[in-house]
Amino acid sequence: MPVFRKVLTLVPAFARPYVFRHRALLKFALVGGVCFLVTFVVNYGLKFTVLREKPVTAMIVATIVATIVSYVLNREWSFRSRRVRERRHEAALFFVLSGVGVALNSTPLYLSRYVLQLHVPVVSLVVQEAADFISSLIVGTLVAMVFRWWAFRKWVFPRESVEGDAAANPGPVHAIGQGRPLRPGLDVDGMPEGEERRSAG
Repeated sequence: MPVFRKVLTLVPAFARPYVFRHRALLKFALVGGVCFLVTFVVNYGLKFTVLREKPVTAMIVATIVATIVSYVLNREWSFRSRRVRERRHEAALFFVLSGVGVALNSTPLYLSRYVLQLHVPVVSLVVQEAADFISSLIVGTLVAMVFRWWAFRKWVFPRESVEGDAAANPGPVHAIGQGRPLRPGLDVDGMPEGEERRSAG
């Protein structure tokens, strides 16, 4: 059973059609969550070891590693039904646009450190680390994520292929274990939303 269908069973019945309709965005957000963890681990691993004096470089390296993970997961899962380009062309566009994302991700940290001077000894270590976390892993990540979502759909995975569209939209959404179709506007038992079930007897 596809992972997304399993997750769908955990969603309240009334919300399932809407979740299914926006499944690409939700998958992209889940991939973003995984990449956030990758960025966090790599960034702080470098920042507190070999790149102590180069926090922006540590952030750039971490973002590049997360970008590679992002490409694999987005291509094979989030945008699987939208793969219409030749792979080398698709990969080139992905990494060029991801380069822009890296720049967007790193800019808030650069501004925090070198424009606002939020670093030791101007401020305390606690303030420095809080500013680094907020500017790079919160603000930078959110800005870059919004850009990537828009750019990937527009240029890298621009439209759904015939095969992918058929696979991604098989018709009704089936409630796992129910054997009944779930269509927009219907609950898990096939009843119109909000309509009380009439007694058969």
